[in-house]
Amino acid sequence: MPLHDTVHTVTERIRQRSAPTRGAYLQQLEFHARRDRGADRLGCANVAHAFAGMPANDKLRVVVQKAPNIGIVTAYNDMLSAHAPLQHYPDLIKDEVRKRGATAQVAGGVPAMCDGVTQGTPGMELSLFSRDVIAMATAVALSHDVFDGALMLGVCDKIVPGLLVGALQFGHLPTVFVPAGPMTSGLSNSAKAKVREQAAQGLVGRGELLEAEMAAYHSPGTCTFYGTANSNQMMLEAMGLHVPGTAFVNPGQALRQELTREAARTVLGDKGASCPPIGRVVDERAIVNAMVTLLATGGSTNHLIHWVAVARAAGLVIDWDDFSALSAVVPLLARVYPNGSADVNQFQAAGGPGYVIRELLDAGLMHEDVLTVRPGGIREYTREPQGTADQQLHWADIGASRDDSVLRPAADPFSATGGLKLLSGNLGRSVIKVSAVPPDRHVVQAPARVFASQGELQQAFQAGELDRDVVCVVRWQGPQANGMPELHKLTPPLAVLQGKGYKVALVTDGRMSGASGKVPAAIHASPEAHAGGPLALVRDGDVIRLDAVAGTLNVLVDAAEWQARTPATVPPGLLQDNARGWGRELFAGMRRNALSAEEGACTWL
Repeated sequence: MPLHDTVHTVTERIRQRSAPTRGAYLQQLEFHARRDRGADRLGCANVAHAFAGMPANDKLRVVVQKAPNIGIVTAYNDMLSAHAPLQHYPDLIKDEVRKRGATAQVAGGVPAMCDGVTQGTPGMELSLFSRDVIAMATAVALSHDVFDGALMLGVCDKIVPGLLVGALQFGHLPTVFVPAGPMTSGLSNSAKAKVREQAAQGLVGRGELLEAEMAAYHSPGTCTFYGTANSNQMMLEAMGLHVPGTAFVNPGQALRQELTREAARTVLGDKGASCPPIGRVVDERAIVNAMVTLLATGGSTNHLIHWVAVARAAGLVIDWDDFSALSAVVPLLARVYPNGSADVNQFQAAGGPGYVIRELLDAGLMHEDVLTVRPGGIREYTREPQGTADQQLHWADIGASRDDSVLRPAADPFSATGGLKLLSGNLGRSVIKVSAVPPDRHVVQAPARVFASQGELQQAFQAGELDRDVVCVVRWQGPQANGMPELHKLTPPLAVLQGKGYKVALVTDGRMSGASGKVPAAIHASPEAHAGGPLALVRDGDVIRLDAVAGTLNVLVDAAEWQARTPATVPPGLLQDNARGWGRELFAGMRRNALSAEEGACTWL
């Protein structure tokens, strides 16, 4: 199937736009690739320090026998259920590479915070910027410069984008990403959401809510809804940076262990086929492939920020117009919570990433002429892994969808267009996840109620002040104001209002990660209010029209009056409160330097 015209056009636009920065990036990559290996190039004292902690046999291999040395960068901690299984991966990897005459070292660890723990707390204001901290920590780990390849161990929201941004600074290294897989299914996501809505109305108490939450989040592994963490895994598969089919195999399975060993074999270049450097794998075609699969699965809106940053790390420049153009032609193939009732285990059982990638390739919606970490290219990612420790690892064809309520073919999708939509108008540019929003809610026009924080909105809800048609504007939530926290705590009360029959929408310069669910939410409003964006001009009672069909977001105020208004400023004390306690003082420079959401909220450009 020939490549779709729009996919071709967007890719060429990115290539041309990025020519100077991509050229400079590749030039730097080639400079590093031409050097002698680290153990031969560095001074004797440097080499001695690098390998002093190694077992004697490993020292012999890497220094005398010139064996490949693989750097492991791990985001392990047991605070994150998704990362707890990573604890023993380094030992597994070292064992596997030794079998192949190579060595491996844990080059460094990176911080990894759990957004589920910090939701609605000041700690959440460190979340977005933790991506850039992780990128820097990855660079610190690899800066020892004695590695012939790298393995990135991480799964969740900011962690994978941070590892990827950091790894791309060492684009000359073959690099494979190694996930841990989702936890098994517990209380369904829809049942959990129902209890949350009941709690928001005071119909159930803390005991019942805690019981439901702990039944949903119950064991090691990634959370089972299709949020940023699981969207990460889908996109890494589409970019060819995983061992094929690795994303959604549960922790503890024998297959999971074999796939981790296969990652070690892959980065070494198994069966005589070399693994290409990550800077060559991540080109404009790979970035477009990731964007397409995000849209086709209704994935997290956070990636309209993160993948802009990832692209910039590889010398590529993308923007929301690129996402919008692709969304207009990419069909929605998956229904996974919050834009469906299934969880990621059901998604995997129905065919998973391999099914999605095959359908998109066959429809001409993904580039097939791309490099991956595997010799068979992106077609290897259309099959699913099978095997155990007693049965050789192999891959099998997926066939038809095993559950067409979860996965559908490109010829008969859930929707002809993708799950994300760009909105623009006199309120700036923002994005909305439409895949979970009922069609009769794609257009909302109602008076505004303006809030300075999600806490203010929750108080107004509890007081019964929002029992009407309303567009809730929550501003001062952008990168420069307070680090752009996710506002998940707003979903239950807004869903309750919508359930009462009111026309309800959210407009904010903060994030929602796609967790707005069935409530229409224009998020990531750019420029943010604190940077002079138009949300600073909105007043209570202004009528706002959110039209996800036309792709517009406007305040219906006379143009002359709108132009004459003086922008509001952050309420006294709020900016100071946003900068104090919970380590937020240490992130002051990041808040000052952060670019807009559409520019990836990067703090290093």
